[in-house]
Amino acid sequence: MNLNALRKISYGLYIIGSYKGDKINGQVANTVTQITSEPPTVAVSINKGNLTHDFIKSSRVFSASILSEATPLAFVGDFGFKSGRDVDKLKSVNHKTGQTGAPIVLDNANAYLEAEVIQDVDAGTHTIFIGKLVAAEILNEEPSITYEYYQRVKRGTTPKTAPSYIAKEKEAPVKMSKYECTVCGYIYDPEKGDSDGGIAPGTPFEKIPDTWVCPVCGAAKSEFKKL
Repeated sequence: MNLNALRKISYGLYIIGSYKGDKINGQVANTVTQITSEPPTVAVSINKGNLTHDFIKSSRVFSASILSEATPLAFVGDFGFKSGRDVDKLKSVNHKTGQTGAPIVLDNANAYLEAEVIQDVDAGTHTIFIGKLVAAEILNEEPSITYEYYQRVKRGTTPKTAPSYIAKEKEAPVKMSKYECTVCGYIYDPEKGDSDGGIAPGTPFEKIPDTWVCPVCGAAKSEFKKL
């Protein structure tokens, strides 16, 4: 099963904002979905370990700033790989307070939504917050960034707390080929190298200097064949 097929679903990238008391926070999410049109409702999936999750649970509101294709990777990184528990992510970012009191990020956004939570669904590691739309505005006509574009064109990465995170399979170690001297039969093993010739263990045959010779018979490197 190739889980990368999930990245072909047309997700976007959003900054989800909320507050708790006098504190505000925002984070990247790629799972904002319209649920109904009348009344208009939207949903977002947030990891239970994230500070924004606690804020939405407390205030029962959230905003979603829709990011454009031109959004810098560093901007996504600030909201996706840093915690509001450690840094004020909104300190140097252009934002405003919405009707619900949630912060709305304006930088790199082409539109935004505000919602009041009407239901939350336990999804194991995440909570799906379903909200009634109370405000929505278009900021510009820049194209929205899709999650596939973020992964394929911008070469972005995904934090482990994201619902779309896919653990990378560990790559099998590369097996280096052995080479045999056609003159005397000596076999060069990359794992062992050639201490007498100054070739360190782990050196592929292709990386050996052309001046190297067979330690047994003195044949040139060109006299070796791949096994």
